Amino acid sequence: MPTTLIVTNDFPPRIGGIERFVEQVCDFCDGDVAVLTSREPGSAVADARRAYEVVRAGTVLLPTPSVARQAAGLLRRSGATRVVFGAAAPLGLLAGGLRRAGARRIVALSHGHETWWAQVPGGRTLLRRIAAEVDALTTISDYTAGRIAPVLSAGDRAKLSPLPPPVDTDYFVPRPAAGPAAPRRCVAVGRLVRRKGVDTLIRAWPDVRRRVPGAELVVVGDGPERRRLTDLASRLAPGAVTFTGGLDRAGVREQLWGADVFALPMRVRLGGLDAEGLGLAALEAAACGLPAVVGDSGGAPETVRDGESGFVVPPEDPPRLTERLVTLLGDGALARTMGVCGRAYVVAGFGAAAGRDRLRRLLELD
Repeated sequence: MPTTLIVTNDFPPRIGGIERFVEQVCDFCDGDVAVLTSREPGSAVADARRAYEVVRAGTVLLPTPSVARQAAGLLRRSGATRVVFGAAAPLGLLAGGLRRAGARRIVALSHGHETWWAQVPGGRTLLRRIAAEVDALTTISDYTAGRIAPVLSAGDRAKLSPLPPPVDTDYFVPRPAAGPAAPRRCVAVGRLVRRKGVDTLIRAWPDVRRRVPGAELVVVGDGPERRRLTDLASRLAPGAVTFTGGLDRAGVREQLWGADVFALPMRVRLGGLDAEGLGLAALEAAACGLPAVVGDSGGAPETVRDGESGFVVPPEDPPRLTERLVTLLGDGALARTMGVCGRAYVVAGFGAAAGRDRLRRLLELD
């Protein structure tokens, strides 16, 4: 099978949704890959366990002449004829050089931040250049596709292809044992940045707890907002909010299995520049049979069948969020029914098998 070169800043042991996505891309290529990525603490040990070559080059990869030379060198040394950019912007700017170095098929994955590029003049120009150089530009949601498509030429719009982050529905499954008699635990999973809306969730929690005595909130993730959020929780809901820090896939599943509801009221920031691209965490929660409550931000509503597998709420409305959470935490039968619907929705539209087929078609591996 043709070897595929993966060029990315987002790769384990760094924890995040894009990192899991890119690792799955390597699996979809049956491990016949070579990876060029940035350095991370603990990466040497993690890389040594992999069956394929991982080259680390600096703390962050940018489309500089030095990185272009390293990518071209690894392409030739590995015999790769395919290239996947883990995130289209900005590394997709290396596509032309890799084409000249021998790449026959190039796919760039877009996520949420490319929608920001599409809305600023310089970013639009660079995004158009990336699209012109690659064979396929994937999008994770209808929302991101709708933001990116208008800035591309008519011919390059045809290169857009849906490829949402695949969910391993054989791994993310409903908990094997029965849960508590009365549902009372909510979990939020995500990078602790303002867009995720964890502060709105914490502000709602005192009212939730008054109406559902003993209700617990578990926040999984890390990021620049952690200190502010822990201080907010200590002030508003002392003893009721637990912060686990960043967890690997097994740790995330364990926390999902211990919960009854998933909630992440994502918001839109910076005048529409900063919105959620989709929301892998909500999909993994749904695959585990949890109803999900998400904010009306970008593509986040596409992770939920509103009113059937969960709810979409205004991101800056703690009272509305409270009502939805109280409904689900107080009605176990409704929560379980919505959870069943959510898992079916994820299996049908976001399963790993479908993602593998889409990617391999784009790379012309089959």
